[in-house]
Amino acid sequence: MKSRIIATIGAVAVAGATLTACGGAGTSAQGENEITFMFRGNDAEQAAYEAAIAEFEELHDAKVNIIMTTPDEYATKLRASISGRQIPDVFYVDPGSVQNYVRAGVIRDISESVEADVDLDNVWAYGVDSYRFDGELMGQGALYAMPKDIGPFSFGYNRTMFEEAGIPLPDTDVPYTWDEFIDVAKELTRDTNGDGKTDQWGTGLNVAWNLQSFVWSNGGDWLNEDRTEVTVDSPEFIEALQYFADMSIVHDVTPSKSEADTLDTYQRWMQGQIGFFPVGPWDVPTYEQLDFDWDLIPYPAGKTGETATWVGSLGIAVSETANNPELATQLAIHLSTDETAQQSLVDAGVQIPNLLDMADVWSTSSTLPPDNKKEFLDVATQYGRALPPATTSDAEWYDELWRNIDPVLDGDMTAEEYLTDVKPRMQELLDRANAEANNG
Repeated sequence: MKSRIIATIGAVAVAGATLTACGGAGTSAQGENEITFMFRGNDAEQAAYEAAIAEFEELHDAKVNIIMTTPDEYATKLRASISGRQIPDVFYVDPGSVQNYVRAGVIRDISESVEADVDLDNVWAYGVDSYRFDGELMGQGALYAMPKDIGPFSFGYNRTMFEEAGIPLPDTDVPYTWDEFIDVAKELTRDTNGDGKTDQWGTGLNVAWNLQSFVWSNGGDWLNEDRTEVTVDSPEFIEALQYFADMSIVHDVTPSKSEADTLDTYQRWMQGQIGFFPVGPWDVPTYEQLDFDWDLIPYPAGKTGETATWVGSLGIAVSETANNPELATQLAIHLSTDETAQQSLVDAGVQIPNLLDMADVWSTSSTLPPDNKKEFLDVATQYGRALPPATTSDAEWYDELWRNIDPVLDGDMTAEEYLTDVKPRMQELLDRANAEANNG
């Protein structure tokens, strides 16, 4: 069942304790004004970057050699390039890797050039701060990458399904309460062809990517403020996980395991069988082709009464051993903040603008769906948070939560039983990661 497939969130954080500083780059054969850029993405992203890089090459009389991989290949190939001392001059980095890359001498502090050349007040603060590190905590200190993007993880609904069922459309500003959400999901869950089997469901959410919203809106969290203590056994966290599981085992508003094994919930959403499903900016080009109308709303709110969700990001870092460090830094800045480059990426539908003034215009003028683009911006400016492992030097403690969570989702174990059992293992892994980080 796709909604229960456990994605290893920290898998992209390839900079682990085994990284060592590299004595030389693999770009020694390049000319002075020749650098290498490694990234991952789809065809639309490649075309947008090629246009942006062509502009950069003309502006700087430079040559940029592009290395592109699929998303699945990127982490492995980047790890191999670091181990083989063939590090690209400029490359994608995720926030969870920054601490280890800095300690291993892999990426460069680009603060001075960025602060001299960029109006950081016009760039998403979340994106910029995701790549700051002061030697102890993420989010502050020197800047080690420019944000490639930010990705507000928003909540979508099938508007056509609502209209056909005669259900009032959700409010785009006021979130459902948890009880209201279950009531609407039950109304949407139907046997539409009269064969005695459910073929339309209220929702079908992946626990590893959606539990965060329910936990945070209920007042819970994964860690304490200084990121030294795992807090998943709090009453607020327990209640949120049990609510999530009960959507299936009590309320039957999600496909059963056997139904999802036949066709996963993502495909069911794409075929118009699911009422509520997450939407990121990267989904928009694909969702534009759907045979039904859809839009964005806030995630349902728990006992805090406030919606919550997460914001992802990728950064564009410069290698410590870059062939031409200043040129490489200027490329990172260009891809992150140049208006023409940003417009190419926005027109490709792969991200929202990095520049705040562009984002305001985009939210009201773009003809691409969704209608309520403002929800993406609200997540970015008001209630989006970093995923928990993005602020620690290792994600293994976080991944431990998902490894054996299926009994809760199947109703064979309560949330309280499971979280009480898993917390000590998570704490042990967090303690080890923090100790290793403190020891360099």
